[in-house]
This record gives sequence, structure tokens and C-alpha cells, in this order.
Amino acid sequence: MHRSAAETLALKALGHLAADEEFFPRFLWISGLELDDLRLRAGEPELLAAVVDFLLSEEKLCESFLTAEQLGIQELLAARRALPGMALE
Repeated sequence: MHRSAAETLALKALGHLAADEEFFPRFLWISGLELDDLRLRAGEPELLAAVVDFLLSEEKLCESFLTAEQLGIQELLAARRALPGMALE
């Protein structure tokens, strides 16, 4: 997956996460971000990678995102590999 496509998918994931009242506060707490910081940094590839990592760590959230976007897990994993911080296999 091309990095720009991965970033677009991760932005969609961020939108999905932000709409989730259960998981969004947890993401902010874990990441140490304030809402204003998140708004300023939303387009940064490293932050987008963190969003995808969080999504992948929460099965319920991940499944709801994949269903909403009509995606398979392989597409989300491909996006994560295209973003910074992923060890090459």
C-alpha cells in the first residue's frame, strides 16, 4: 500500500476512533495527548501510525471500523506497514 493511501485510511480510523465514546478517551489518556494537540498533529504520519496501532490492539473497535469501512484486516495491516515505526519483516 502506498503511504498516502495508508495515511488516508489512518485518518478515517482516527475519525472512527474520535466518534467512539468508550475508546477515544482511553486513546487520549494512553497517548498523553490533549484534544488540541491531537487536532494539530492529526496529519502527522507517526500519530496516524499510533492510531492504527491502537485500533489493532482493541478488537471491538477494530471490528467496528473494518465493518464501517467495508475493509478486511489485511488492508489495515498493509496500511500499518506503510506508516512509520513498523519493523520490516
